[in-house]
Amino acid sequence: MYMAGSYDVIVVGAGHAGCEAALAAARLGCKTLIITLNFDSIALMPCNPAIGGTSKGHLVREIDALGGQMGINIDKTFIQSRMLNTAKGPAVHSLRAQADKKRYQSLMKHTLENQENLSIKQDEVISLDIEDGRIKGLQTKNGAYFSCKTAILTTGTYLKGKIIIGEVSYSGGPNGLFPANELSKSLQDNGIELRRFKTGTPARIHRRSVDFSKMVIQPGDEKIVPFSFISGNIDRQQIPCYLTYTTDETKKIILDNIGRSPLYTGMIEGVGPRYCPSIEDKIMKFPDKEKHQVFIEPEGEDTEELYVQGMSSSLPEDVQIKMYRSIIGLENCEILRTAYAIEYDCIDPTQLKLSLEHKKIDGLFFAGQINGSSGYEEAAAQGIIAGINSALKLKNLNPLILDRSDAYIGVLIDDLVTKGTNEPYRMMTSRAEYRLLLRQDNADMRLTQKGYEIGLVSEERYNIFLDKKRQINEEMERIKKYIILPTKENNDILKELNSAEIKSGISLYELLKRPEMNYKNTSKLDYERPNLSDEIFEEVEIETKYKGYIEKQLQQVEQFKRIEEKKIPKYIDYDEIKGLRIEAKQKLSRIRPENIGQASRISGVSPADISVLLVYIEQVRRKKGE
Repeated sequence: MYMAGSYDVIVVGAGHAGCEAALAAARLGCKTLIITLNFDSIALMPCNPAIGGTSKGHLVREIDALGGQMGINIDKTFIQSRMLNTAKGPAVHSLRAQADKKRYQSLMKHTLENQENLSIKQDEVISLDIEDGRIKGLQTKNGAYFSCKTAILTTGTYLKGKIIIGEVSYSGGPNGLFPANELSKSLQDNGIELRRFKTGTPARIHRRSVDFSKMVIQPGDEKIVPFSFISGNIDRQQIPCYLTYTTDETKKIILDNIGRSPLYTGMIEGVGPRYCPSIEDKIMKFPDKEKHQVFIEPEGEDTEELYVQGMSSSLPEDVQIKMYRSIIGLENCEILRTAYAIEYDCIDPTQLKLSLEHKKIDGLFFAGQINGSSGYEEAAAQGIIAGINSALKLKNLNPLILDRSDAYIGVLIDDLVTKGTNEPYRMMTSRAEYRLLLRQDNADMRLTQKGYEIGLVSEERYNIFLDKKRQINEEMERIKKYIILPTKENNDILKELNSAEIKSGISLYELLKRPEMNYKNTSKLDYERPNLSDEIFEEVEIETKYKGYIEKQLQQVEQFKRIEEKKIPKYIDYDEIKGLRIEAKQKLSRIRPENIGQASRISGVSPADISVLLVYIEQVRRKKGE
C-alpha cells in the first residue's frame, strides 16, 4: 500500500449519484476525487436509456434548479422528448426524454474531466479506514491509500453483484462490467447493516430484425420542453419509439417454463422492485390480463440496438428467445444482449441522517442505489444532496435539508431515512403530500434561491432566475388590472369558446379562472399581451387557476412546518420515557429522528406515542432551563 493523495471529498462510484455528488462538491470548492471501477461505467444507463418520467421528471428539474448537471446533460443528448400525463392536472405533468446513452455518458465523462477541483481515478475501493467513529481514508485494489475528510459511497448495483439468467449465475456488475466484491465486508466490519436487493433489465435487440409495420408509432412532442431551466429553446429532429403487445403465446411460453425461473426456484434471494416487475412476475400476478404493453426504444442515433421496455426477465436464454419472438412485430428478432437479473448489496437507509451522513460514522455519506432506491433520477437527487452536504460540513455550515414541503427530493430522502424500505424504492407523485406545490414547472422558483445561497448556482443562472421571477410577478399584476369590457365583440368571442357572456367588466385574472379559458384562447381578448415565453404564461395560468387549492396546501404546509420545527434533543434516552410503547422506544432509539414531524412518520410510532414524547421533551427542557 502507498500514500496516493489527500482529498477533502472522495466519491466512490461514478454512476448518476456519484457524478452529481462529485460535481457538487468540486463546484463548492472542495478538492474532490471520484473513483470508478471502469471509466465506461461513468453515467452508465444499464437499464432504460431514458431520463425522467412520472415523478422522476420532477426530480431532474429539482436537481437542475439546485445547480446540478443531469438536466443540462440530457437536454444536449436526448433523441426524443415527451411530456407525460398532460390529460391530468399540472401537478402530475412529468417530462421524459429518450437518451442517446453513449452520448449522455460521453458528455458527463467530459464534464467530470473538465471540472476544476475534481480528479478521476479508475480503481476499485476495497476498504474504508475509520478511526474513532470518523472516516479517515480508503484503500483501493491497486494498493493505493487515499486520505479524506469526507467520503460519499455511491456504489449502485456493483456491491457483490451477481448476474442471474435462468439456471446460470455468476459474479458480475451491470452491463457486463466487473462487480465490487470486497467493500461489503469492510462496511459490515464497521457496523454498517447491509441487505440484499435485486433488479433487472430487458434484452436488447437488433433494429433490422424488427417489423415496425405491426406496431404503433410513438413520436416525440412537437414542442420540446427542456429539463434544464437554462437550456433555452431546443429544436431537434427526434427518433420515434414504438408500441406493441405480448400475445397468448408469450403467456404460454412463460407459464410452461416458470419452473425454470430463478424468481420461483429460490435462486434469487434479493428483494425486487414491486413497481417495475419482470414479465414473468406480471404474468403470474395478473393472470387475467390478456396482453401487456411493450415499448421498443432506440438506444441512440449511432447504434442499431433497441431496448424492449416492459420485458425485464431472468428466464433462461433459450426461453427468452422464444418469449421475445412471440411478441407482435418481434417474430424474427435478433437478441444482442440477453435480459438478466442482478442481485447486489445495499444498506438500510435508516442508518443515515437526513443529510445522508451516517449517524455513527462522522463524514461518511451514502447516495443512490446503495441506499435502497432504484432509478437514475432518484440516485442523482441523493447524489447532489450528499455532495452539497459533504462540502457544507467541511465549511462548518449547517447541512441542506429539504423537507417534504420543499421538494420531491425531500420526500425521497425522508421516506428512505425515516421509513426505510423493504424493496428498491421508486419515486411516485402519490408519495408527495403537497404535490400541487411541488410541480416540475416551478422547481426553480422553489429551489434556485437555495442553490444560489449555498454557492452551487452561478451568478449567470441566478440572474436568469430573478428575471423570470420578475416577469411572472409583473404579468400576474397586469392580468389583475386588465379589464375586459362586456362588448358584443368580446361576448361573441366568449360564446365561440363555450364560455358564459359577461355583463360587466371582468379582469383577465378572473376570466382565466374559468375551466374552459386559458392563455391561448384569450389572446383575442387581450390587446396588451406582452411578448413573454410560454413558461411564464404557464406559470401565471397555473397560479391563477389553482389559487384556492394552492392556498389550502400552503396552510397545510404551515402546520407541517410547525411540527418539523419542534426539534428533539440529541441527548434524549427513549428507554427512560414512561408511557411509550416498547415498539415506539425501539424504533425511536434506532432511527433517532431529528424532529417531531420525522418521529411521527416512523412506522410503529403512534399519535399517542408522539403526545407522550412531546410532554416528556417539554419537562426535560424545563428542568434543563432550555
